[in-house]
Order: sequence, then structure tokens, then C-alpha cells
Amino acid sequence: MRMLFVTGSLVHGGAERHTITLANRLAERGHECHVAYIKNDPSQLARLTGAASVRCLEARKYLDFKALGKLVGSMAEIRPAVIVAVNPYALLYAALARRHAAPSAALMVTYHTTVPASAKEWLQMLYYRPFFWSADSLVFVCEAQRRYWNARQLGSRRDEVIYNGVDLEHWQPRPAAERAMIRRVLGMEEGDVVVGMCAVLRPEKNHLQLVNAVARLRALGIPARALLVGDGPERARIEARARALGIGPEVQITGYQQDVRPLIGACDAMALCSTAVETFSLAALEAMALARPVVHARLGGAAEMIRPGRDGWLFPVGDTAALVERLAALSGRSERERLGAAAREAVETRFSERAMVDRYEATLLELESQRSRREDLRRRAAAY
Repeated sequence: MRMLFVTGSLVHGGAERHTITLANRLAERGHECHVAYIKNDPSQLARLTGAASVRCLEARKYLDFKALGKLVGSMAEIRPAVIVAVNPYALLYAALARRHAAPSAALMVTYHTTVPASAKEWLQMLYYRPFFWSADSLVFVCEAQRRYWNARQLGSRRDEVIYNGVDLEHWQPRPAAERAMIRRVLGMEEGDVVVGMCAVLRPEKNHLQLVNAVARLRALGIPARALLVGDGPERARIEARARALGIGPEVQITGYQQDVRPLIGACDAMALCSTAVETFSLAALEAMALARPVVHARLGGAAEMIRPGRDGWLFPVGDTAALVERLAALSGRSERERLGAAAREAVETRFSERAMVDRYEATLLELESQRSRREDLRRRAAAY
């Protein structure tokens, strides 16, 4: 099957990582996968190893007709059986280009957001809605997201949910010796309760809440520390808050890391304190695959991923007292190990990368089959 993936960019983000993984794995299964990205941010380009071709459209504004023309040219040259657009912005370009260059191609859109972040994005969704309606398939990443958008009349000819998945071989629990070495290098004691967060340091990720929670835990006598894996525009505010609370040395920021697995493995638990955007977190699934219990704000599909008290904990968005309570419940090693083992099992049975790719492949093959049948009917009609 020949397919073309269209995405807004290759910036470091969950939707982009998901798309690159899907293109690589489908290529490994013998499919011909091409990729076009609209804006020139190739941050993850090196990860895209399986594509038959990759093209940047170099858009300089929201709707760049020169960039759209490049996409039309690519579609005409590739002649894809299926086009996979990633999120609404890419759908806009893919749908417009399909009309001119590949009207018989099936169109799938994968959607990774639940609540738009601003009034401007809400207005854009009104404009995008007809493009969703015209798509042959709309894939949501969790049931909560599908319910939310279906209630707002957002759908396609065929809607379905395919959960994100992670590579179980790559995301294996880390050796105890590595954990001890990393903690030693970072100046952590064996008895410290290290809570990690793996996310770009942006306001919606709400790292400040974890800093506040660590200060409260230490006031309760729990030797808590925060290990923030990543970097971003909130770094100075986070560091200032930690100093103001008197826990500057207990809050460590690693900066951007190519391989986060050893650092997550050095943590005792992981937290996600997001206030928006977190639809079905890959970072949470990766931590669970590493046998780390996750304490996750109850938003998006978190309740479909984590079973409270069995393989992790949930807490109300913005409720620092509840976050502290859930983290305090993980201060004992035996409880952390119990939940961590169950978290790994949950990923193995429900959220593996193989299962995710199987579902996408089956859906794409069905779309391609339907397209072929439509083409046959058109040819037969034309013959008469």
C-alpha cells in the first residue's frame, strides 16, 4: 500500500513522535510510506528512518499557497492510495491538495487534542469541521476524546479509537545497577523519594505544581525530590519557585535528553500535572512500561490508561493537596514496586506499539480496499 503522511512539522511533540513511529513500522511491514511536513521544523527528522521520501513544504504563513502547490505536486507524483493527515492544520493542506492531485485517494485524519488551547483555536475548529466531515476516517486516541468531539459535531464518515502504544522492547525496566549509578551521579540518596516529570518545560505542563508538592512532602518528613527531564521557557520560573520554597537543591532540571530511559529509571515515581492538552500521554505510557507508577492529572484519557490504586494514581487537575496525598502513598518502596509491576503489565496487555500498528494497518488496508472498489465502479460506469 502506498501512503502519504502529512504533518504540521517534525517538532518534538507527541503527535509527531506517534506519526514517525507509525510511518517507520508500516514501512518495515512492506508498505510504501512518504512524509510531507508543512513548516520547517525538522527536530525529529533523524528518527524518520523508514520513509520512501520526505519533503518539507516550507510554509511561511498559515495558509501558504506556494507550500500547498508543493504538496499538490508531491501527491501527483506519489499517487498515494491513502493520505494520513495529522491534526487539523495538516488536514487543511491534505484535503485541499487531494482535490487537485489525488481525488480518488482515501483520507484518514489522526487527531491528538481534546480541548483547544485558545479562543483562536476554537474559531479555527469551526472552519476545520467540514474538512473532518469529508474525511474517510477519523482516528481518536481515546474514548474520552471521541465523546468530547462527537458531542460537538466533529466526526468523519468513520470514527474510531486507536490507543497510543509503546515499543515494549525499547521501553524495558532498567537495571538496578544503572539506577543506583544515575542517582549517585545526581547526588541522590538511596532513601530519597524521587518524583520525575518528563515534558517540555511549558506552562500547560504545570511543573510548578510538582515543585509545590515536593515542598509539602518534605514538610511532612518525606525526603522527596523532583527530577524534571527536559528544558523549555518555564525553566527560570521553576528554578525561582524552588529557591523561594527553600528546596532549590531538591529540584533538578536535566535539560533536553536524547535518551530519557536511564533518568526515568532513576526515579521512584512519575507525575503528570498538566492543565491542558494531555489527551493520551505517551510520556505516561513510557514511564509505565519502565515499571514506574504514574500519578496523572485526571484529564483526557488518563482514566482509560491508569486504574487508581492498581497501577498508578489520578488526581483532580490543579489539586495540589490531592497530588501530595497520592505521592505520599508512594513513599514506601513495596507499594511503588507493586504499582510499577502492574503498570508494566498494563502496557504489555493494552498499550503495546504492535497492537497500535496492527489496528492502524487494518484500518488503512480497509480504506484502500474501499477506494479500489470505488475506482472499479467508476471505471465500469465510464465504460457504459
